[in-house]
Amino acid sequence: MKTRRLGHTGIDVSAIALGCMSFAGFYGDTDRDEAFATLDAARDAGITFLDTSDLYGKGLSENWIGEYQRDRGYRFQIATKGGIVVGAPRGTADNSEPYLREKLSESMDRLGVDSVELYYVHRREFSRPIEEVTETLLKLKEEGLIKGIGFSEISPASLKRAATVGPIDAVQNEYSMSTRLPDLGLVQLCKDLGTTFVPFSPLGRGILSDHDLTPPDFKDVDFRKNNPRFLDPNFSNNMQHVRELRDFAATRGWTTAAVAIAWTLQQGDHMVPIPGTRSPEHLLEWADADEIIFSKSDWSELERIMPVGWAHGDRYSDAQIVGVERYC
Repeated sequence: MKTRRLGHTGIDVSAIALGCMSFAGFYGDTDRDEAFATLDAARDAGITFLDTSDLYGKGLSENWIGEYQRDRGYRFQIATKGGIVVGAPRGTADNSEPYLREKLSESMDRLGVDSVELYYVHRREFSRPIEEVTETLLKLKEEGLIKGIGFSEISPASLKRAATVGPIDAVQNEYSMSTRLPDLGLVQLCKDLGTTFVPFSPLGRGILSDHDLTPPDFKDVDFRKNNPRFLDPNFSNNMQHVRELRDFAATRGWTTAAVAIAWTLQQGDHMVPIPGTRSPEHLLEWADADEIIFSKSDWSELERIMPVGWAHGDRYSDAQIVGVERYC
């Protein structure tokens, strides 16, 4: 797999990383053996970079990654996150230096490492200046506990403020063919600042694939259960576009998932998407997306099939969006 530079760290990571949120049951049941098989498939496909958080399963995702590394004798490059108060009401964040230090230490213990390649503030504590939070992250970097600093779900204005304190290595926001909000300044600003942009949910939470979803059958724990994009009539309208995308991919010998990830990669050489899966079989459907190069006619067809703003329904429900920084 091709590699890309991680912000200002000097570290090269796989162009496609693996998001490990689904290890913790956000989209349905999973288990340790399945997680290990998925990590085996990622390693064998040349994926070197994992994305996790202390929030995912209250540390379960980190625990399994740590156990895998000890069991297999293999060390991934790891990004993890802190700053959301686990167990508190949704949207409760603590970005204070003592809290971030404590949570980083706990994450490293679970992962079995003495440093991580990237540490994100998972959600902003809006009452605390982002400049102060950046200073904390820079201290952790200077101490060698983290090699890169990042923020998740922030606005371009907040990134600009943080960058006045020091270089920001990565920003993670939802971005895909179906979620184009970051095109309103964030993608461009990251490029200008030398900040890696990390698209999460580049497969539109599973809709941008060759697998038919049946939202009425989603389990209660599934994040998409009450998500507007997966409720009719939105879902049925969205599937009209997805079926056209599937036809486009099939005529070119690609999977739909690989096309969706290739689209994010080709939005700029500062992109490192983190598709998530708990299935090694699904991982192999998009692991070679970095090899796809779209022609001019491909781009024209993709813009016809999925023009800006095509998706019906918001990307979050009102309950899910609490704590996310909005900027339009």
